Amino acid sequence: MAKKKGKFESLIRIRMGTSDAHYGGGLVDGAKVLSLFGDVATELLILMDGDEGLFLRYDEVEFTAPVYEGDYIEVRGWIVKSGNTSRTMEFEARKVIIARREIAPTAADFLTEPILVARATGVCVTPEELQRQMGE
Repeated sequence: MAKKKGKFESLIRIRMGTSDAHYGGGLVDGAKVLSLFGDVATELLILMDGDEGLFLRYDEVEFTAPVYEGDYIEVRGWIVKSGNTSRTMEFEARKVIIARREIAPTAADFLTEPILVARATGVCVTPEELQRQMGE
């Protein structure tokens, strides 16, 4: 557990595989990134409350760059506000490795400057009776 924008931070890094490509040219559906935000939210709730909680809503979602099969995506999230049961979170997804199929089928580059591909804010809830106050 690391500290950054809020008390708790979660980070996952994942390679987009062929099964993640939804559109022509190996383009990955934005819903895949939202699913990763959901995984980060679940980890944050476990860190804070000792329970997976529930994702209530996204308040804002912005897709800023395409993601393709073979790209590696780093997804981070932070709890930025906490109520009795609600947890407001911010999320960012950045491309950190890019597939370079134009060079060779297995070529890839590690990006010295990751590319922001999506960001969002959302609210999750953990019912009081399920909170175990792990993050105190």
